[in-house]
Amino acid sequence: MPAPTIPAPAMPEPAMLQIENLHVTRAGKPILNDLSLGLRGGELTALLGPNGCGKTTLLQALAGILPARGTLRLDGAALPWGREQRRLFAYMPQDAGAVSTLSVIETVLLGRLSALGLRVPRPLVDEAAAMLDSFGLMPLAARDLGALSGGQRQMVFLAQALFARPRVLLLDEPTSALDLRHQLIVLEHVRRLARERGIIALAALHDLGQAARHAGRVICLSDGGVLAQGAPAEVLSEDLLRRLYRVRVELACAPSGTLHITPIAAEGRLR
Repeated sequence: MPAPTIPAPAMPEPAMLQIENLHVTRAGKPILNDLSLGLRGGELTALLGPNGCGKTTLLQALAGILPARGTLRLDGAALPWGREQRRLFAYMPQDAGAVSTLSVIETVLLGRLSALGLRVPRPLVDEAAAMLDSFGLMPLAARDLGALSGGQRQMVFLAQALFARPRVLLLDEPTSALDLRHQLIVLEHVRRLARERGIIALAALHDLGQAARHAGRVICLSDGGVLAQGAPAEVLSEDLLRRLYRVRVELACAPSGTLHITPIAAEGRLR
């Protein structure tokens, strides 16, 4: 019997999110200062920058986890901070650690919590199963989430976030616990669903090669603001990466057009 397929929901044109004058403070210290940028749907956008530059803070502020000041506009309409924001945005944290007796498929179903009741509709279960199958996780559907490896849990939580059918998908290091094969599967899957559903997919990444290969656009954060943004081949220059990460790199363009980035040496002392 063939595996169930993920139904392609009717989606509007690719979403557009405008972030204006965003301020976020943590423990009394300003982390993001008057940050403004635009995000468009239909492609994967990579969020780049060194540790402590504000990548996770930006994702958590957009997800409604951290208090923030500023203006959000989704498809031109002002979006209030709070419940509506959390309904439209799905967030997957970097730390996929979990202690839970829920099964894998029950965890995915929680992505559509508002549709659940005493009895879960069969079409919803089939859709959750199809989402798991797309990541090769169907053999684990009945397993307890807490019994999985870190990489497996990471993919389950990504499946949950996608199952929520968000307009904006926020991912914090979505491949950090994955082996090479599953890194490719996850990023290709996110990119494909972003294109097919018109959603905004914003992922914080440390691997510059992944960003150059999979992202249609990159945003480089530095000192609480945007240092540069645009297509990877246009933005990721040797000079820019030296200023951003304090490293020397060599760049080469493959025949496919993909930018290859090779780190050569760190500059200066550890801070």
